[in-house]
Amino acid sequence: MNTDEKYAKFTKPTELRIVRTLPGPIERVWEYLTDPVKRARWFCGGELEQREGGKVVFHMVHKNLAPDEVPPSKYKDVQDPGVSFEGRVLKCEAPRLLAYTFGSDDSEVTIELTPQGKDVLLVLTHRVRGAEEERELTNYASGWHIHLDHLVAQLAGTPRPGFWSLHDRLIGEYEKRRAAELRS
Repeated sequence: MNTDEKYAKFTKPTELRIVRTLPGPIERVWEYLTDPVKRARWFCGGELEQREGGKVVFHMVHKNLAPDEVPPSKYKDVQDPGVSFEGRVLKCEAPRLLAYTFGSDDSEVTIELTPQGKDVLLVLTHRVRGAEEERELTNYASGWHIHLDHLVAQLAGTPRPGFWSLHDRLIGEYEKRRAAELRS
């Protein structure tokens, strides 16, 4: 995968999509999406009821992902002690499809998994509604980009990349990319 393929695409003014190829098998990737302990290693911990209408708890403690990094002041609480919020499962078709609200009904994430030989194609789509959520779309793109880098590292058994050291740079990059993609 070339580096440019790792970036999210802004498919609509209110939607981003990231495509990644992950080390499989699909059942193992599914566990990293749904098991609270495994999910905490790359994204956030918290309960996830694997049924439509089920509860999702997002417990983000980024000191566990980037223990030696100092976050931007805006995100110091996400780093330590962490933040928690809830969502609800919109769709759950193990081990291929998971969709949930991300904190509010105005923010929805869909993750689709497709086996490709030994690997798994992951397509993550984050849709938002409303001006406030739309302003967060480049932040979401940056966060998902880094979190998926962490997931790949977990699955491949390689060291995790930095988190906060990349976050601000990626937000700036995504602001440029979003403006260019929405113009074309």
